Amino acid sequence: MFLEVDHVSIRYPRSAQAAVDAVSLRLQPGELGALIGPSGSGKTSLLRAVAGLEPAQSGRIRLDGTLLEGDGVRVPAEARRIGMVFQDFALFPHLDVAANIGFGLRGMARAQREQIVTQMLALVGLPEAGSKFPHQLSGGQQQRIALARALAPQPRLLLLDEPFSSLDVELRERLAHDVRDILKRTGTTALMVTHDQLEAFAVADVVGVMRHGRLEQWDTPYALYHRPATRFAADFIGHGVLLRGEVQAEAEAKVQGEITVQTAAGLLRGLPVSGGKEAQAAQVDVLLRADDVMHDDASPFKARVVRKSFRGAEFLYTLQLENGQQLLSLVPSHHDHAVGEWIGISLDVTHLVTFANMESSLAAAPSAAAGSAPGATGKPG
Repeated sequence: MFLEVDHVSIRYPRSAQAAVDAVSLRLQPGELGALIGPSGSGKTSLLRAVAGLEPAQSGRIRLDGTLLEGDGVRVPAEARRIGMVFQDFALFPHLDVAANIGFGLRGMARAQREQIVTQMLALVGLPEAGSKFPHQLSGGQQQRIALARALAPQPRLLLLDEPFSSLDVELRERLAHDVRDILKRTGTTALMVTHDQLEAFAVADVVGVMRHGRLEQWDTPYALYHRPATRFAADFIGHGVLLRGEVQAEAEAKVQGEITVQTAAGLLRGLPVSGGKEAQAAQVDVLLRADDVMHDDASPFKARVVRKSFRGAEFLYTLQLENGQQLLSLVPSHHDHAVGEWIGISLDVTHLVTFANMESSLAAAPSAAAGSAPGATGKPG
């Protein structure tokens, strides 16, 4: 293991709640991690603790086997050999690009410093930019130079704090992929903070969702999207809704890890149990992602289009069932349906996740009168 954060907590004066509350995570050598979550969830505080800019009140931080923080040890930030890339680039406006990149190489022989600067410029795809000044570069170019400057001293770990937030959406997506490629080529281990889950998914091998200082889940982007561990992670990641359902399966089937649920979208069979409470719950909420709700002209099960958002290659439809429950569906854009139109849908429950709904009464559950929709079952009944 390369980066080890073990039960780290951070508290600020006059704050009743911990900014970071017993967070643990791991990164392997060369692995790219990302922290996402709403403002105030503790992402940046944790990043600053790893960098040595914020003291942790408890817990341990290790890097490549060396204890940086904890058990009475606190290695100063400047001795940790950790590079940082900030959201505002933090380039020196009075220095040209070459001098910016070489700033952290002071004390090195001039020829060696120039060689590294040349290598870094080539690495970020700006080999001719050395004599330019930051104001002569675009935002994306400035961020590439900031990355080159951070990588030039060969840090053991790279931290990125909202690195693309000041750029326009199209450039952010392209640069996120470029940054991942650069970090992978150099074998750099990195941890990034972002509000944008698409950025996190584009860059990171493993992503953490934070809320109120706690790490809700630390997992691959695929697992976070398709197998969220908590309701908050399910709601925060991607487009989706939680559809109320009444458990139909016998206790034996629940113990085996699968349940059958009657919902307003039909009878769903073979749903995986997400946690211990579902085995005792009379009702569950089923997570339906937009890509779980399939447009199906042949299906007799219908939903009404109440909103549509054109996204080029696809529409994001907001659909309403007969009982008023709304679903989201991603549909190829050549299926251009009008708001108010009823369209056929079926469900693909391969990745569906259920969460216990212990508070609602059976009377609040969708009635079996909603019917079992053909094509809406996860497994043959």
